[in-house]
Amino acid sequence: MNGAVDWSLAEKVAVRVSGREPFAESYYYDSLEPDFAEFTAQAEDLVAQTTGLRSLSGPARARLTDRAGWIAANVASFQRLLRPLIDKFGERMESRPLAPVARKFAGAEVGVMLGWMSTRVLGQYDLLIIEEEAPHDQDIVYYVGPNVLALEKLYAFPPREFRLWLALHEVTHRAQFTGIPWMREHFLGLVEKMLGSVDPDPKRFLDALARAAEAFRSGRNPLADGGVMALVASEDQRAVLDQVSGLMSLLEGHGDITMDRAGAGLIPSAERFSGVLRQRRQSAQGLARFLQQLIGLEAKLAQYEQGERFITEVEASVDEHVLDAAWERPENLPTIAEIREPSAWLARVAPARVA
Repeated sequence: MNGAVDWSLAEKVAVRVSGREPFAESYYYDSLEPDFAEFTAQAEDLVAQTTGLRSLSGPARARLTDRAGWIAANVASFQRLLRPLIDKFGERMESRPLAPVARKFAGAEVGVMLGWMSTRVLGQYDLLIIEEEAPHDQDIVYYVGPNVLALEKLYAFPPREFRLWLALHEVTHRAQFTGIPWMREHFLGLVEKMLGSVDPDPKRFLDALARAAEAFRSGRNPLADGGVMALVASEDQRAVLDQVSGLMSLLEGHGDITMDRAGAGLIPSAERFSGVLRQRRQSAQGLARFLQQLIGLEAKLAQYEQGERFITEVEASVDEHVLDAAWERPENLPTIAEIREPSAWLARVAPARVA
């Protein structure tokens, strides 16, 4: 079986869409690799001191890459993560005469999405661990060098401050998934459950398109609450999506707050960095805005704000250690409804600690 996506074409299209990297040839590029090696190690210590989360998987490993390298890593991650879904669609497609065309079309769509994303991403922690595959290429903290340099030059960011600031955010995510023993398995289990329940019947997608058209006619944006996945999800899948949304809001908010606290006194420009990136996230227009909505990125951006607000409110209601209860077991994680109403989470998980 050839599968439902032509991954080789996806990578080629993504590299083309990613465009030229003018800063890849800059003499400043040589400073990135040693800086990120230094700051990733420093960030790991700072995050551990701030959160109490210490990785159970050994020291963090930084890898400097260009857009093409980031694309290749994410094509591999997509193939691993989406395997149950892709296999299911592939089985349905095999008997159809237009299957080769459909595979190439799907590959081109994935390629356009990854190519666009590769021009925006600065850093990423790859949380997938596949035991039978090369361990050296897993559990990596990636930094996309040309994009980092472009922002530093465009906004005159102090390079070493900005690089430590980026490292703090990505290393916090690694601490969440490697310092909380059950977190990685729980998150990937939710994703597998969501993807495994997808019905490959084309009628479901046609019905989803009809609902989307009706939403547009009513003045609502059908992609605003999670992109195309939320649009085609069944009721059961929406329940899992809500779990994933609640978890990601918590992790993203915790990442931003930890980054600020761990870098306090070390990164004088942190507030400016945060403001510029927030504005950058919100300023996309036209095709870029549509792509953000299509893949659910706009919903992800809202998670930063919701998660930060949740953490701020629960800590103000009790103390700064109340959030530790969320890391004790999966059942203690806030739902998306509790993210939006922190008092409900406190009443359920930490009633004895509420002031």
